[in-house]
Amino acid sequence: MKNTFTQSMAWLHTWAGLIFGWLLFAIFVTGTLAVFDKELDHWMQPEVPATEVSQADAARRAVAYLQAHEPQAGNWGISLPTERSPGLRVSTGDRRHGGGVQLDPRTGEAIEVRDSVGGNFFFRFHFTLDLPRNWGIFVVGALALVMLAALVTGIVIHKKIFKEFFTFRPNKGQRSWLDFHNASAVLLLPFHLMITYTGLVIFMLIYIPAGVDALFEGDSRAYFNAQGNARLEQPRQLARQPGQLVDVAPLLAQAEARLGPLGGLNIRNPNTAGARIEIRPELGNRIALAKGQAMVFDGVSGELLSDVPQWRAAPLTQRVMVGLHFAQFGGYPMRWLYFICGLVSCVMIASGLVLFCVKRGRKYGNGTAQASARRWYRVAEVCNVGFISGLLLACVALLWASRVLPVELAQRESWEVRTFFGVWVLALLHAGVRPARRAWVEQLLLVAVLCIGLGALGGVGDAMRVGVVLSALVMGVLLGLVAWRVGKAVPAPIRAKAGRNVEAGA
Repeated sequence: MKNTFTQSMAWLHTWAGLIFGWLLFAIFVTGTLAVFDKELDHWMQPEVPATEVSQADAARRAVAYLQAHEPQAGNWGISLPTERSPGLRVSTGDRRHGGGVQLDPRTGEAIEVRDSVGGNFFFRFHFTLDLPRNWGIFVVGALALVMLAALVTGIVIHKKIFKEFFTFRPNKGQRSWLDFHNASAVLLLPFHLMITYTGLVIFMLIYIPAGVDALFEGDSRAYFNAQGNARLEQPRQLARQPGQLVDVAPLLAQAEARLGPLGGLNIRNPNTAGARIEIRPELGNRIALAKGQAMVFDGVSGELLSDVPQWRAAPLTQRVMVGLHFAQFGGYPMRWLYFICGLVSCVMIASGLVLFCVKRGRKYGNGTAQASARRWYRVAEVCNVGFISGLLLACVALLWASRVLPVELAQRESWEVRTFFGVWVLALLHAGVRPARRAWVEQLLLVAVLCIGLGALGGVGDAMRVGVVLSALVMGVLLGLVAWRVGKAVPAPIRAKAGRNVEAGA
């Protein structure tokens, strides 16, 4: 019975890992890149200056611009310069709708900035696969459950889990792939469990809405207000009376002392007696992701109307888990830790997918196997190349498109996305017409060349942009070495007994 259970877990781990592993790889790659989404935003829009301007000065210049150009608007939104986003942006709508005008933080004058999806594309793809939002969230949630199943079945299969962590036999073909897959899985097992489970917690009310339906009769706003997040009612009568807006600099200083680093502010009903100034913290100064919280001031007198409420136990626990997933705390050291863990996780998934084909190469990759078996094996080979090296090629192609496409091109953001998916499809087609080993080498070499060549596109005038280019350079060199090793590798002979042992551990 015990052997039957272990074999069942091995079967589930192998086939669930193969069928869903390609999409899981895409989710992990884009999630890893999204760790530095703001830095990629900055690199993909070279017109945004990187200057050290105080947030108070930047806010005053933003208010002056809005007073001159949008005095009658009902809402002003101001995104202040931060360590990771040095730009100054103003808008007259809700922040979630994007848009707005980019200002020079030094002068307060509007500057022309190219339209680009930026690093936010990787962040959005990570949890929606670029599907319609609700559909994408459910698909990615289902894949997260598959990932949890793969982790649990992997633990069941590999009983000597700590021994396998210290076992690596290079240049042994199939055994080398298995050793690396096992060692990387054991090394980052806590990270994998944490990042997968917290990813589900983020959208817990979407996945399991029964609690809100039962306690609040499906009224999500009532649930939100019950957590202490009710927004102050806007004074409609006062909003019809003119008023002079208070200086925002002292309010920013008061909010910074209470909240830590600030991300921006909203001014509702500006230039009226009912003006309200909402100052929000920057995401990243604590583990609990306090998105949506803000201090509210009277826009005429400067009086504090609403402080940030204390979280109750249940929502605080959920926000801590969300914060753990997004890595918006701990500064750049924590961000780099997540990035490296994400890279190793991507290689772990990729090595498992490659191992599937390596193990079956001699059985199905020659003329002695049945035609149907050979076709399915070929499909797996093509998908491995297209979904691993092809996705990497599409990601770096998006970065190139952000710089190469004409700045004045209509619907430029859409063309960047089309470039991403177009290159990805071409990579799949290329994998289908080329022998697997040659397809691996050619695509990995092309990714390496494009990564190394990012610096030739210019726009490296500040440390953040230089960091993006140097990181791409390192990745390009590593991928070039991988392509070189794949090109010269010769499959090592594997004894029948060893093959059976490896098959049982897949």
